[in-house]
Amino acid sequence: MKAEIIAVGTELLLGQIVNTNAQYLSQGLAQLGIDVYFQTVVGDNETRVLEAFKLASSRADLVISTGGIGPTQDDLTKDVIGKFVGLELELHEPSMDKITEMFASRGIHMVESNKRQALMLSGSHPLSNETGLAVGNCLTHEGTHFVVLPGPPREMKPMFDKHAVPWIRGIMGNAIPLRSRMLKFAGIGESALEDRLIDLIENQSDPSIAPYAKEGEVAIRLTTKAWTDEEADAKFLTIETEIRSRLGNHLYADQDITLEEAVLTLLEQQNKTFTAAESCTGGLLGEMVTAIPGSSKSFKGGVICYTNELKHKLVGVPEQLLEGVDSPGAVSPEVAESLAAGMKLAAGSDYAISITGVAGPSESEGKPVGLVYVGIADDHGHVHAVKLQLIGNREGIRLRAAKSALYQLWKLLAGK
Repeated sequence: MKAEIIAVGTELLLGQIVNTNAQYLSQGLAQLGIDVYFQTVVGDNETRVLEAFKLASSRADLVISTGGIGPTQDDLTKDVIGKFVGLELELHEPSMDKITEMFASRGIHMVESNKRQALMLSGSHPLSNETGLAVGNCLTHEGTHFVVLPGPPREMKPMFDKHAVPWIRGIMGNAIPLRSRMLKFAGIGESALEDRLIDLIENQSDPSIAPYAKEGEVAIRLTTKAWTDEEADAKFLTIETEIRSRLGNHLYADQDITLEEAVLTLLEQQNKTFTAAESCTGGLLGEMVTAIPGSSKSFKGGVICYTNELKHKLVGVPEQLLEGVDSPGAVSPEVAESLAAGMKLAAGSDYAISITGVAGPSESEGKPVGLVYVGIADDHGHVHAVKLQLIGNREGIRLRAAKSALYQLWKLLAGK
C-alpha cells in the first residue's frame, strides 16, 4: 500500500510553524508496513487543495490529510473532499453535543461557525477527537482510502493512534510491517563513509541501506519488511556484520542515540567521570552533554576559557605557551594538552577533554579558520592532542569540534 500525506495550512508555507505531523505520520505508517511516497503541503486555497487531493488520489492508495477542519471559513478540507468524492456534509451529533456542552460549561456564547467542527462527510467513518473539538473522517472512494485529521499535533496524534490506525488496519489486509535499524557513526564524514561502503550501497536489495548526514555525525538506516523483530534481526545480521568489520572504529551505536548519549552511557557503565575545558566552542560541548537527563552522574562540569588570561588563571596553562615570540600560541597541541591536564587536575575527574581552535570567520594568530586541537587526559595519566582541520562556517566548525572531542573520548572508553 502506498500513502501520501497532505498538510493543509498557509501557516506551514509561510514557515510560521514546522510540519511535525508529517514526520509522526510517516513513522506510524512505516510501522504498519505502508510506504509513504509523497508529502504535500498546500495553503488554505480551495482550488489548490482540490488539486492536491486529485493528484494524491491518482498515485496513492491511502491519502492522509492534516489541518483545515476547524471552525473558520478557511478550514476547507472536508468541503473540498466532499466536492471531490461527491458527498455532502452532515452533522455528527456526538461531536455537536460535545461542542455545545463545552461552551455551556464555560459560560461562553457559541457562534454558528463552531458547528463546522462537528461536520463529517455523509456515510463516512467518524474519528473521535478526545483532545479537541473537530471530528475526523475516514472513507473509501473508487479504491482510494482517505483519512482526515486535525492540524494541532496534540489532537492529531491521539486521533491517529487510537482511531485512524485501527481503521487503516481493517482496510489494508496483510501488509508486512517495515522495520529499521539505525547505525550511528562519528569521526568520519559522509563521503568517506560512503566510499568505504560503496559496493554494499550499489548492490543493495533487502535490507536497503540509506546514509544520512548531520553536523559531526553520520548515520546509516537499514530497512526491511518483517513480521517480527527477530525476523528483521536475522535479515540485518549479514550486512551489519560487514559494516562493522569496515567501520567499527567509527560505529558508536546501533540505535538512534546521539554521540553524547553514547559517551555518557560508557562513562556510567565504567563508573568514570570527565570534565571539559573549552575555548573556541564556548561551552557548546557542556551544553550538549548537560541537555541529557542524568548527565551529572558522569560529567562533573567544565570551564569556558576563551581568553589567554583565563586559560592561565583558571586552568593553569603556562603563560610562555600562550604568548611571546617563541610560544606556540593558544591554538596549538601544547596548549590543548595543558588545558586537558590542568582541567583533570583541578576537577579530580577520571578524564578531561579540551578544545582550542579558530572557529572563524577570520584567522587567529596567523592560523587558518577551522584549525582545531583537541586535548585528552585519560585515567592512566596520559595526555595527547589531536589535530583537526574542519570546514564550514563558524557555527558548523564549533559543532564539529565539540563532536570530534566527544568522539576522541568515546574511542578511549570503547577501547578503539
